[in-house]
Amino acid sequence: MSRTTLALAASSFAALAMTITSAAGAAPAPTGEGETPTPTDEARSAGIEEPGDAAMGWKQRDVRTRTQAKAAAPSGVPGIDVSGWQGQVDWAGQYADGKRFAYVKATEGTNYTSDDFGHQYNGSYDAGMIRGAYHFALPNASSGADQANYFVDNGGGWSNDGKTLPGALDMEWNPYGATCFGKSQAQMQSWISDFLETYKSRTGRYPAIYTNTNWWNECVGHDTSFGDKSPLWIARYGDSAGTLPTGWGTHTFWQYTDKPIDQNVFNGTMDRLEVLAKG
Repeated sequence: MSRTTLALAASSFAALAMTITSAAGAAPAPTGEGETPTPTDEARSAGIEEPGDAAMGWKQRDVRTRTQAKAAAPSGVPGIDVSGWQGQVDWAGQYADGKRFAYVKATEGTNYTSDDFGHQYNGSYDAGMIRGAYHFALPNASSGADQANYFVDNGGGWSNDGKTLPGALDMEWNPYGATCFGKSQAQMQSWISDFLETYKSRTGRYPAIYTNTNWWNECVGHDTSFGDKSPLWIARYGDSAGTLPTGWGTHTFWQYTDKPIDQNVFNGTMDRLEVLAKG
């Protein structure tokens, strides 16, 4: 085959490859450091339209089928978690309904802080609840240390006033691309450790870890060290907390439904929740 023929063949193959790639545009490009993440189609169906929209348990909900029906509450101390999705919250009403703690989304990655964080965080406190902040992790966007510092600098700290829970690290499905954020289990373990140790050095406490068993076992694996440091906040919409991720023998919090708002229970009594807050 002549050089001219080879060149033409290569050119035709390249053009075909570009056509195939364009046609397969539904697959998101991986997001790396410094890039603006784009929500996947699945994330968009859950209402995530832009960076910052992600909230706890996003993969377990679909705005098209959400109802206002209440789920039966498991035993324990009732609480809720909120983000920009909820906007203004009737905190007095939530307290009257029995809620005694709240977690509020503060940050995502290192480029997003919730505009609603201040009034939600302070509103829950003013209503008499014990409250804490949470960070939605984007492990492919920047280091664990960078995100822990960003979280603490933007509302995610802790104080031993008896009314503030340690921050929570939200580790779950990536709404902007590959399920495990393009990381191996070893890399993910290292990223989480980086976050945890940085947060502890800044606040004196390890954060709670919010996750789902299926995601954790796939993306983090079976490292048992995290269970020795962080309280587990398990996400499972059902009638039991189910099988827990490797490393934990029990859960501290359980997010069991998003109807009519993300609802959780603390696995214990009110006095034990107060102990957790005081450290």
